[in-house]
Amino acid sequence: MRDIILILAPHTDDGEFACGGTIAKFIEDGKEIFYMAFSTCQASVPEGMPKDILKKELLSSMEHYKIKNENIIIKDYPVRNFNLYRQNILDDMIIVNKVIKPSMVLMPSLNDIHQDHSTISHEALRAFKKTSLLGYELPWNNFTFNNQTFIKLELRHVQKKIEAIKLYESQLDRDYADPKYIMGLARAHGVQIGVRFAEVFETVRWII
Repeated sequence: MRDIILILAPHTDDGEFACGGTIAKFIEDGKEIFYMAFSTCQASVPEGMPKDILKKELLSSMEHYKIKNENIIIKDYPVRNFNLYRQNILDDMIIVNKVIKPSMVLMPSLNDIHQDHSTISHEALRAFKKTSLLGYELPWNNFTFNNQTFIKLELRHVQKKIEAIKLYESQLDRDYADPKYIMGLARAHGVQIGVRFAEVFETVRWII
């Protein structure tokens, strides 16, 4: 039986920013990764860049992780307006659940204040209610976050995450794209559990 992990990314780069080290570790451990992005954020692309730049950057990132093309699902809901398409998004998730039958789903925290992220996390509760669910951390969108599940990482996993994020050239002006910040956050979570590096998640549902 395949051990399948599904990453739900409201926007193309959210999975890498939130749990890019965990993705690297899971792939190394032989787990099969599916990545589902719900928007290529064309309305938010910096001026002067191609409108499809984020889609191209996502595909470059997936190639970097060696995630197969058939495991990449890209939707194109309008950024900041997911709430208008809740049923469509839920339907998409239900179809994916039936087809790939993931053993674990990584999704935005239920405490994420971004309107698109909130829509994805709440619809995921409904679509994957019989699956283990972990909410990932995006500190710039979380007023509160419960550090409940830690995934131990090695330096190579964090470096893989940093290299993946560097492929999003359209996003490199973001404070949270700074390699020192990414490394520091992983180090801080590692200190919490007595290891060098870690990523942290909220436990939404854990099925053993």
